[in-house]
Amino acid sequence: MSAWIESTEFYLWVKALHVIAVIAWMAGMLYLPRLFVYHCEALPGSPDSERFKRMERRLLRAIVNPAMIAVWILGLTLSFLPATDAWHQNWFHLKFALVVAMSGVHGLYASWARAFASDANAHSARFYRIWNEVPAGLLVFIVILAVVKPF
Repeated sequence: MSAWIESTEFYLWVKALHVIAVIAWMAGMLYLPRLFVYHCEALPGSPDSERFKRMERRLLRAIVNPAMIAVWILGLTLSFLPATDAWHQNWFHLKFALVVAMSGVHGLYASWARAFASDANAHSARFYRIWNEVPAGLLVFIVILAVVKPF
């Protein structure tokens, strides 16, 4: 079994699944604040507001949360494989910090979804439009670090 875990085939499968999980996570992280923007325009308790609550809850539970968990499990698995030697490379430490930051943004989004669910949103549509850009910016730097490995 350990020979297979150290094999190139295992590494490639884990890497492929990691990339798939990242895509799913980022899709949700880019869509959720857009839902918040539209939710701001709905009156609390209205049918539109209730629909947005369901959409936000389902997006988090069915896609965003499981994808983030998969990203972490698969990413950490990759980082400990001999093929990557990640923990001894400087680019990896910054990438890791940015993924931690992305996870923090995820936590913020989940807390804002809970606020909407209890009709206690405290932010404007403009606020959510700005926060909609944060995951995209983090993603750019994370991908550059993972692919280019600039240092």
